[in-house]
Amino acid sequence: MKQLVQKQIAQSIATMQAVLADGHIADTIVAIGELTAHAMQSGHKLLVAGNGGSAADAQHLVAEFAVRLTVNRPALRAVALTTDTSILTACGNDYGFDRIFSRQIEALGQPGDVFLGISTSGNSPNILCALEQARKQNITTIGFTGGDGGRMRELCDHIVVIPSKVTMNIQESHLALEHIFCMVVERTLFGMDFDKPKKS
Repeated sequence: MKQLVQKQIAQSIATMQAVLADGHIADTIVAIGELTAHAMQSGHKLLVAGNGGSAADAQHLVAEFAVRLTVNRPALRAVALTTDTSILTACGNDYGFDRIFSRQIEALGQPGDVFLGISTSGNSPNILCALEQARKQNITTIGFTGGDGGRMRELCDHIVVIPSKVTMNIQESHLALEHIFCMVVERTLFGMDFDKPKKS
């Protein structure tokens, strides 16, 4: 069992090393962080959705924006589309599970907003529907996925593809990058030295 533990840790590290070596991923995180910061500065918001572990990621990331990640600063406008059980069950019952996120984007999304869809396969039907709806409403689309990127590639203005086909390793990398994404937004809006004690 110890060997199993060590093997899995090594696999996680190897995936993160592949992410680190991919300069395009770093460039994309900077780009989406800056554009999200500018959207928020203009009074717009970030909408986030995913399924299963990626739903937990959506809620986790939104909490970092609304509360804080690394520094004390004003709350940032972000909404997880995975939390309202009445909307999710009503929409799932009346329109089908594929529309649980797109229906909320139709209701809450405005031109100039940003939508982040998280799907390890890149092929989750409800994320694809949400991306399509976001594009109809002139909402910037971002995807976090893995493998070959799936169908999300054609629907995202910006996409982060983790170089792995192992779901848990993709999710681990997603969470690390989601934190950094939030950090880039914070630094873009408030500066690198925000909330640090000033030298006399």
